[in-house]
Amino acid sequence: MVYRPAPMVCEFFLSMRRIAETRITEIEQIKNRFLAGKEAMEPIDRDTLLMRIRDEAVIILDVRPPEEFRAGHIEGAVSVPLEELGLMLAKLPKNQDIVAYCRGPYCVLSIQAVELLNRHGFHALRLEEGVQDWRAMGLPLAAGE
Repeated sequence: MVYRPAPMVCEFFLSMRRIAETRITEIEQIKNRFLAGKEAMEPIDRDTLLMRIRDEAVIILDVRPPEEFRAGHIEGAVSVPLEELGLMLAKLPKNQDIVAYCRGPYCVLSIQAVELLNRHGFHALRLEEGVQDWRAMGLPLAAGE
């Protein structure tokens, strides 16, 4: 059996994270220190991604573990857990942008995925928001394989 948090729980979590980000300056400092030297790592915003999904102009990789993907993922995303990404590189097109996402802005999986993809000649971007953020904002999600 797979459990998913109720939308109200996701909204609460997102609200608490936003409060913490605005009230605790150390959170932004930690994030900036972690991303130092990764200036070339280009994030993509939600609205741009939604538009590019509609236009089929992007490949979306969910780099979380498979059980998290099955519990809920962005519609159209492909499950490629980070530890399997290196094996999948030959199957990905280099002429199309790739967006990687994971659990949210403080999850390192998408950052590591984008670094790996960019090192191998892909144009990769990261989505800072995670599935729970999308659920809280009422954006389309899918479940299962």
